[in-house]
Amino acid sequence: MTNAAPKPGEKIVVLVDDEFSYIDLLQQLLGEHLDRPVHGFTKPADALRALPKLNVGIVITDYQMPDINGLQFIAEVQKINPKIPALMITAYNMTFTDRELAAVPSLKAIVRKPFRWTALAQELVKYWPDANPPKVTHSRSPHRVASGSPFENA
Repeated sequence: MTNAAPKPGEKIVVLVDDEFSYIDLLQQLLGEHLDRPVHGFTKPADALRALPKLNVGIVITDYQMPDINGLQFIAEVQKINPKIPALMITAYNMTFTDRELAAVPSLKAIVRKPFRWTALAQELVKYWPDANPPKVTHSRSPHRVASGSPFENA
């Protein structure tokens, strides 16, 4: 799933979440408000296979997924390219040990659900790996987010 083709040399945002409807909505929100392409994957294994061919600026992954959790996924991303920063989103109120976090130094932030898309965008820009982070537009989207959505007050 892609919202736009990247320009030559342009870094992209990669989203990974096993819930199609969730990733579709998040990809749409970020795609409308960032000046970078956003590529979504519902299968972590597909994302890992695609990463070497993509010019990735940042990876955003869910924590709870079948077969592999977010920390394990980020560890696999680091093996492919240790310079790619990662953000993890989760609905769970969990803490991680220092040992778990030390194993994934590319994990820069954990964003708890529900969140505003602007909070995620702020973290994305903050940890973008080069001096050319995406520009964020705050124009109101013509798309309404359903009540009870994990993107509260988007």
